[in-house]
Parts: sequence; C-alpha cells; structure tokens
Amino acid sequence: MSRLDLWRQRTEWPLIGVAVIFLIAYGLPIALPGLPRWADVLSSTLMTVAWFVFAIDYVVRLSLSDDKLRFVRQYWLDLLVVALPLLRPLRLLLLVKVLQRFSRTGVQRLRGRVVTYATGGTALLILTSALAITDTERGAPGATIEGLGDGFWWAITTMTTVGYGDQFPVTTAGRFIAAGLMVGGIALLGVVTATLASWMVQTVEEAAEDEATATRAQVKDLAAEVRALRAELARTREAGQARAGSDPR
Repeated sequence: MSRLDLWRQRTEWPLIGVAVIFLIAYGLPIALPGLPRWADVLSSTLMTVAWFVFAIDYVVRLSLSDDKLRFVRQYWLDLLVVALPLLRPLRLLLLVKVLQRFSRTGVQRLRGRVVTYATGGTALLILTSALAITDTERGAPGATIEGLGDGFWWAITTMTTVGYGDQFPVTTAGRFIAAGLMVGGIALLGVVTATLASWMVQTVEEAAEDEATATRAQVKDLAAEVRALRAELARTREAGQARAGSDPR
C-alpha cells in the first residue's frame, strides 16, 4: 500500500466527521436565525476550521502523489473548495467528500455505488440547495424565500422540474444556485433512470438465463431418455433375432 493510500485510509472517517460538523455549523444559523451572537461566531469558527482541515488534507495528498499534475486534474473539485473559501455557498461542496467516501467504503459493486451516489446525491443536493438559497435570499428586497421551509419547497420543486413559481430567487447569487440545482437535478434524475433501466434489463436477462438453463437441463434429460429407449429397443431387437435364429422350424 502506498503512502497516499495509507493516508486516505487513516483519514477516511475523521474527514467525514469534519464534514458533518461543517454541515451542522453551516445549517444551524440558517435554520434558527435567532441564535445569539456567540453561536454565530462559533459556527463561523467551526466552518473555518473545517476548511483548514480539508485544505491540509488536500496539500498532504498532493505532496504524497507521484503524478501531481494528474492529481490536480483528477481532484479539481477538492482544489475548488480549497481555493474559494470566501464564497459561502461553495463551502457546501465539502459535503461531496462525505458522499465520495461512503460510496467507496460501503459498497463494492458498481451498480451499488451508482445507487449510493444517486440516492445520497439527491438528498445532499436538496439539503445544500435549500440551505444555500435560504442563506442567500433571506432579507433581499422582493425575496420570496424567507425561511428554510420555503428553501426546501423551492429546492424540491426546482429539482423535479415542477417549478410552481410561488418561490423563486431574486438575487444574482440565488440564480446561480438555482442554475446549479437545475443542472445537478437533471443529471441525478438521469442517473436514477439509467440505473433503474439497467437493473430491469439485468433482471430480465437473469430470468431468461434461468429459463434457458432449465430448458437445456430438460433437453438433456429427454436426450438421455431417448438414448435409453433406443438402447432398450436395440436389446429387444437383438433378443428377438436371437430367438428367431434358434427356432428349429
């Protein structure tokens, strides 16, 4: 095992814990806007600490990588999170690491990983979009999204392409969040559809294969019975010829 793989293995669950703490620190002031000043300061401090932890993790993994240019290209999302810490909604990209790690550690089969990404990604996208849009839109002139409940309703209707129009973003940042949710939602729904179709095709193929196997077994048994009957007829014919040859008349 390489040093990079060893580092990943040892930091897998601690980084998941850091990401979960980050989600709580980010979402609590949005869900409960009346928190005291010290709670806001604590949340901001925890988010900053989480960013530093992931920045250190990225630097360490980059230093342990043999091909650093390939590493940067492969983990461009991690670099984006580290390079743009001041864009508050983009900090939620840290939570993608939770999904990445659960998909690697929990499921081995490819389809299982796809299902993990699709299910977890859908829930994560709705949650982060609701938090981000509420944080961005609340208090803006003419805003229709003032609470987290409005944010969740908007995220669900937007992601499912229903779009009632009763809640919509009025700020530039909110519209960028909406665009990201639309693109991500369509992609995730496509993954879910493709996975379901793949599962149905595999189920039909397995049923057809089982039926074909049973048919082949039946044909094999019939062929054995035919051979046995032929052998029995041959013995009967030989016995009849032997009796006819031994008849003195």
